[in-house]
Amino acid sequence: MARVVDVTSAQHPRLAGIWEASVRATHDFLDEADIAFLRPKVLHEYLPAVTLRACEDESGTIRGFVGVVGHRIEMLFVEPECRGRGIGKALLTHAVDRLGATALDVNEQNPQAIRFYERMGFRAIGRSPLDGQGRPFPLIHMARDASPAAATLPGDRST
Repeated sequence: MARVVDVTSAQHPRLAGIWEASVRATHDFLDEADIAFLRPKVLHEYLPAVTLRACEDESGTIRGFVGVVGHRIEMLFVEPECRGRGIGKALLTHAVDRLGATALDVNEQNPQAIRFYERMGFRAIGRSPLDGQGRPFPLIHMARDASPAAATLPGDRST
């Protein structure tokens, strides 16, 4: 059973490795130059700027992580070989229930992620033609109802 834990800055290199592996598996619209541009930003700028939680497996190995600022999920990445094991769901549930996250952006060219967030109760509320760096990677803006009645994600039996 996976568990969600706090993250220290010493674990940032591990998270950056998960980010890169996940991006390579799911973001086929990015080329090597894009990944090379983003890699140091993820490690030195993006990870330190968010509230981070990680998901560990039974052996204590981090298999995924989520980053939140305010009420926004800014990043959620899972090791490719661990997808489909409930890690993303555990991280997203934690971000919503414990960190108060109600909104996120997802790359339009990542339909698997869009479907995942939809299954988890998020809905599209807008679109931007450019990503956060002003590049032509459209973003879908998604949100979920923040009311107490909507605080439980589909399939969550914790209420």
